[in-house]
Amino acid sequence: MSRYARQTAVLGQAAQDKLAGSSVLVIGGGGLAAPVMQYLVGAGVGQIRIADADVISLSNLHRQTLFREADIGLPKVDVIAKAMAALNPDTRIEPIRQRVDPANIAALCEGMTLTLDCADSFAVSYIASDYCLGAGQPLVSASVVGRDGYVGGFCGGKPGLRAVFPDLPDQLGSCDTDGVLGPSVGVIGSLQAQMAIAVLTGDLHVLGQLVTFDAGGMRFGGFRFDTASDPAPNPAFIAPRDIAATDFLIDLRAKDEKGPILPQATRHAVSDLGPHGPTPDANQRAVLACRSGLRAWQAADRLSQHWQGEIKLLALGE
Repeated sequence: MSRYARQTAVLGQAAQDKLAGSSVLVIGGGGLAAPVMQYLVGAGVGQIRIADADVISLSNLHRQTLFREADIGLPKVDVIAKAMAALNPDTRIEPIRQRVDPANIAALCEGMTLTLDCADSFAVSYIASDYCLGAGQPLVSASVVGRDGYVGGFCGGKPGLRAVFPDLPDQLGSCDTDGVLGPSVGVIGSLQAQMAIAVLTGDLHVLGQLVTFDAGGMRFGGFRFDTASDPAPNPAFIAPRDIAATDFLIDLRAKDEKGPILPQATRHAVSDLGPHGPTPDANQRAVLACRSGLRAWQAADRLSQHWQGEIKLLALGE
């Protein structure tokens, strides 16, 4: 009895061969990646490249089920690679200890059949979608906050993330700020793995579709967005290395916030960006920076109402 006998009974040998010949980029090594990695590795996907710069902490363990207390402080991707090697040696795991940004997204996606967005970062989701849309590479993106979440099949001939989420809310939820339930993450991660297997085996009908889950009401929903218009990536995110000396650079973080230092930036609050606030010269590019990208997005909206120049966003992380 072969390892994949129960699976080939459903998918067929031709589909199994496609899985073995496929390559997947998984962005993020957290709660969504736990079911995604186990199911894709168990299914016999040929290569998985997983990118995450974070280390394991105690607050991860209730939902990031690949980790144990003894792993606290270790790089997530290294622990995941070791666990997945033990699960199925048929799959080659390539751990990349990097934070995904516009500077490395192309290299990370190179040679991949499919990209999976498992990151708890709206900035990374937009960065991945903008690249995959231009490259024609399918993207399965998911998010969970609190009890609720969604998973969607984007790009690869269908609209990108901006077609469904062109604007951000006033406050953006995240696992860190709003909390999250472990089983909800498991449900969405499992759906993400199911979508991934469908795409990898040639069932592209899952692209152009969003599935939602509400654990509070135990309800699934969703819709298709095949014909939705794709807004231009404006404002788009850039990497810190892309800051130019001539840029009008504003740091929107508080002085005590952690993260990379921007010595050439001036520090302002989002509310400062108005008709009488700091304004770039006509020939300058505005670059607005904060930790997650949310304040930068909000400041860009305020600035664009009275200044029509080029605006870029910078999400610096911790």
